[in-house]
Amino acid sequence: MQSSFFILIVIFLLSACSRDTAVEQNTPPKAKASLPPIVARVVTDYSAHWLSPNTLMVKKFPDARTVRLHYSLNGEIEIGEKEIALNNSPYLDLEEVFDPSSTEMSSSFAVGYTVVKPKRSINSTALKALLKGQLVIIQFDDSEKIVSASQVQYGKLIDVLYTLGDNDADEISDYGATISNNQVQFKLWAPTAREVQVLLFDKDKKPLSPSSINMQEDTISGTWRALGNIKLQNAYYQYKVTVYHPTTQAIESVITTDPYSLSLSTNSIYSQVVDLNHPATKPTDWDNHTIPTIANYEDSIFYEMHIRDFSASDSSISNSQVRGKYGAFSEKNSDGIKHLKRLQKAGLTHLHLLPTFDIASINEDPKQTIYPHDSLEKVCRLAPDNAICQSDYKPNWTLQQLLQSYPTQSDYAQKTIESLRALDPYNWGYDPYHYTVPEGSYARAPEGFSRIVEFREMIKSIHTMGFRVIMDVVYNHTYAAHLEKQSVLDKIVPNYYHRLNTSTGKIEQSTCCDNTATENTMMGKLMMDSLAVWARDYKIDGFRFDLMGHQPKALMLAAYQRVKALDPDNYFYGEGWNFGEVKDNALFVQATQYELAGTQIGTFSDRSRDAIRGGAPFHEGSAIRQGQGISNGLFVLPNDLQPPTQDPSHLLLSMDQVRIGLAGNLANFPIKNSNNEQVSGKDIPYGDSVTGYASDPADTISYVSKHDNQTLWDNNQYRIPYNTSTEDRVRMQNLALAYPLLSQGIPFIHMGSELLRSKSFLRDSYDYNDWFNRLDFSMKSNNYNVGLPPAAKDQKNWPLILELLERNQGRDQVKPQHIRFAASIFMEWLQIRSQSPLLRLTSEKEIIQRLRFHNTGKDQQLGLIAMEISDVGFTDNIDSNYQKIFIIFNNNINTQTFSYNNAEVFSLHPVQAKGADTKVRTIAKVSTNGFTVPGLSAVVFVQAE
Repeated sequence: MQSSFFILIVIFLLSACSRDTAVEQNTPPKAKASLPPIVARVVTDYSAHWLSPNTLMVKKFPDARTVRLHYSLNGEIEIGEKEIALNNSPYLDLEEVFDPSSTEMSSSFAVGYTVVKPKRSINSTALKALLKGQLVIIQFDDSEKIVSASQVQYGKLIDVLYTLGDNDADEISDYGATISNNQVQFKLWAPTAREVQVLLFDKDKKPLSPSSINMQEDTISGTWRALGNIKLQNAYYQYKVTVYHPTTQAIESVITTDPYSLSLSTNSIYSQVVDLNHPATKPTDWDNHTIPTIANYEDSIFYEMHIRDFSASDSSISNSQVRGKYGAFSEKNSDGIKHLKRLQKAGLTHLHLLPTFDIASINEDPKQTIYPHDSLEKVCRLAPDNAICQSDYKPNWTLQQLLQSYPTQSDYAQKTIESLRALDPYNWGYDPYHYTVPEGSYARAPEGFSRIVEFREMIKSIHTMGFRVIMDVVYNHTYAAHLEKQSVLDKIVPNYYHRLNTSTGKIEQSTCCDNTATENTMMGKLMMDSLAVWARDYKIDGFRFDLMGHQPKALMLAAYQRVKALDPDNYFYGEGWNFGEVKDNALFVQATQYELAGTQIGTFSDRSRDAIRGGAPFHEGSAIRQGQGISNGLFVLPNDLQPPTQDPSHLLLSMDQVRIGLAGNLANFPIKNSNNEQVSGKDIPYGDSVTGYASDPADTISYVSKHDNQTLWDNNQYRIPYNTSTEDRVRMQNLALAYPLLSQGIPFIHMGSELLRSKSFLRDSYDYNDWFNRLDFSMKSNNYNVGLPPAAKDQKNWPLILELLERNQGRDQVKPQHIRFAASIFMEWLQIRSQSPLLRLTSEKEIIQRLRFHNTGKDQQLGLIAMEISDVGFTDNIDSNYQKIFIIFNNNINTQTFSYNNAEVFSLHPVQAKGADTKVRTIAKVSTNGFTVPGLSAVVFVQAE
């Protein structure tokens, strides 16, 4: 009855603003009788855009004379790829306004478009009613033959109608289920919905009595509301939304969770009413625990870790039930915790957690998940058709035992892992399901707010160890859309929350998955509201944004200010890559490397990364080995694929790129390039782009490895000459890590790179089990050569890997003493950086004034970078220990001496003078002639106060 009444109201509203005959008859306007019901051979698309009440953009066809907007309240227009049945649908007449290509309305999709508007104005109430049905733009020629048919994209119009006022949708601060005044209030933004109900369930997911509440729409904001008794606190709920859905071109009644969920059932099937301020959701002393602070962003050192990687393979954990879980961070004496404490003592400041919001790809029920310690009997119970189960297997063996039984240079392990990865508990988590609830698979008890308590306990434990916490967030895409099982947003407001291709209407997927349209007000608001919850209610100290370049810069700045109002020293950084449908500011000014310069929102610098480690991230086969970097032999230690007579120009350019990286990647940093020209960072080329883009050191995140692509160890083994000793391979690893840790800006370290971590050459381990992602904090193994990496990612690299393993003759196999040595050197870099403000300068001006490079220009010593940072001659001395710091990076395998007048006023840094590297302790010297440093080393000299 309610739906029928709604349709009558809509008919009245639309008829009142359409044609005069319709007003007189109080019926919807009809299509002309001469219009054929089905028109064949007309390609239909989604290229029409309704931008504001009087502005529609449509493709311009030379033969088109008449443009009409046909609509159907119940989805009765039948649309195929090459035919359309209008079925006497009513329409609104449209008229052309102007060609947008020469106007300020020109945009990336304006070429070939024209602007049209309704011939008669339509009031906002009627417009809102239209958006609850089906909309199609039809263009006709003089003989009333259809020239084109396009469905309508209306995200911009929704924003105009519902978010431009002072008290409409984006001003509402309490979406979701909230508790106040002894009531539970439900709010859902669903402006295109016809009806919405809240479905209510008890802890066993049985319907409550009453089992549902009808929600009422506030037509100003498009928000549906309902009130319930306080007894609904901790109850589970879902929304039943009746809406026209373009996916099926029909009215659908969909059941979904709440996009503003704060708590969920196991596997996220039901949302839960929860008060995050209730004591039951908090661990002991949550409200009053101490959070470490930093004075400046540049004091930060980030350590990127995956929650499962941290502890899944740690046999020293006292409670085996918390391996791979939040609870592992509350252990006291596990190998992993001991290592973190050593890192913190040395100077590490932040733990960066890969996605830990609710993700879609892992089954949170351990009974339905295959863990490495599970028996093959369980494996075959859950996956009876697996090849393992078709052979004579040992049911009492664990999956781990089976993998260990395979030859290390075979493809057996990867085949087994590939066949089971849909059932294992592993994923990096870049597949958002619900943005503002902790992931359940990392909790011992994923049901309801238990996961909230466990997550908060982890955060408190990390803070107590002395670290701040960074959370990896992924607002640029969702795991699913349309009416798929794990879709949420697109079920509620179809074609709004996701970025649609301007012509086809398909959801853009340049980020891997279904891209969100954060340029649309309410998607941007969802992102900001979610960030506020994590910062306020979970005490998250910073956020790393996945593919941040797909977000508008304006949104990132607004979100930053919103979060800083809650936590003044919170920090934002992310991937400022420029690609996809948004590339080069095509749809909005992006949050990319260049655009964010000066904002103190950090972006990863790929410039020095590529110069240091070599090559490009997606090279395959011999191209990987050809692409040496300065830390693994470029020019000065060439491998077998380098030409007999090399041109040093690549080395010289790479060294200039690294120098700019050491100077915070500043666009305006002055330097003499290899042609003896005085230039700036922005003048040093990086492919088709430039090297220096930052204007503040906090703009730059310096790194040589992270979760993406091969680990630093595996990357180096691809490139290092075969006859290089194990010891020198380890020194190359140490040298590569020294660069970000001794750079201006903010260093970023991939967990385990200081332990020579390997993934057995796997390029992309996002969903490939603990076997390849294993990390050993006991320092007995680095997980190298545990089987060929998965064919799906690396089969083209198998021949090269097998050749490397054979020709290296074991020199790439490390022993515990090598891992311990690498860890010790890394701790020294942390100490050296954290002890001197000269290595953490806080402005462009300071860096330009205080930092200079020697050994530059045309006649430089190849493979050697000499950097001096001074505290002399300034009224504001910032380092109470040292007047100057002089650092030599020697990328050569042999000892080098760099000439420098009065070098004798310097001495070896005290940390290195009593450090773990005997070569540095015994060979590194100063004399009247200059500085002498051993091969494959970074050596720090200091002039004391």
